Amino acid sequence: MRYVLWMWLFVSLNVLAAKPPDVLLLNPYNGEQVEGWLVSEKYDGVRAYWDGETLWSRQGHPIVPPDWFVRHFPPFALDGELWLGRGRFEQTLSVVRTQTADVGWDKMAFYVFDVPDQAGGLLARLGVLQHYLQRHQQPYIRVVAQQPLASMNQLAPWLDKVVEAGGEGLVIREPNQPYIRGRTPFALKYKPQYDAECEVTGYLAGKGKYEGQVGALLCRNQQGQVLRLGSGLSDLQRQQPPKIGEQVSYRYSGFTQKGHPKHAVFWRLRSSP
Repeated sequence: MRYVLWMWLFVSLNVLAAKPPDVLLLNPYNGEQVEGWLVSEKYDGVRAYWDGETLWSRQGHPIVPPDWFVRHFPPFALDGELWLGRGRFEQTLSVVRTQTADVGWDKMAFYVFDVPDQAGGLLARLGVLQHYLQRHQQPYIRVVAQQPLASMNQLAPWLDKVVEAGGEGLVIREPNQPYIRGRTPFALKYKPQYDAECEVTGYLAGKGKYEGQVGALLCRNQQGQVLRLGSGLSDLQRQQPPKIGEQVSYRYSGFTQKGHPKHAVFWRLRSSP
């Protein structure tokens, strides 16, 4: 009970002053020449930023793990993912959101892919953390492995191997760049894209700049699942949406643990070339 009350007070005092941490953001990989860059697995976890004292979500909300989880975390910033393992995003999110002390955190780890305020390229920055961990035992921090891409021919097989094992995709980074806050062409995400069809069954009203227009299509796919397709619609399609009963195509990047398409976005009318 004391833990729950403390966490509620901590969140209440900080949420008004909190703002999203200024973090590195990935651009999609679109066939760029990245030979000699560093490749790592893209973890489907909960993004977290350690500022030297507190864990923050990407949205700027404090994450409050048990004290023992962050004990001996370094006094400098870390950027990474809280992750339970492949295909366990829903469980990871549930643990992060829980208000019950200790539940699930013993299986969690903080997978660090950058050390923002340190000098040098990516490997040098990660080396600062590795040196710290040699001197301070910390069982809940993992340094994300970085593999050099010797040839472009390696890239697609690496992606296939990770996806077949249940992973989300790859991160590709230029090794000599400093930590760049915001989007950068030197940090890319490479994920498989699939497409499928669904039937338009209704609409959701738009809000904000889309008020008076269609905010999202409601569609039923061949598995009988109802999807909301908002992203990918053009301004014209929001004003003149596909008709109810019409077939449209959507793209997605895999499946959730419950079998629903992940990150589904509108692609085109089924009859489009």
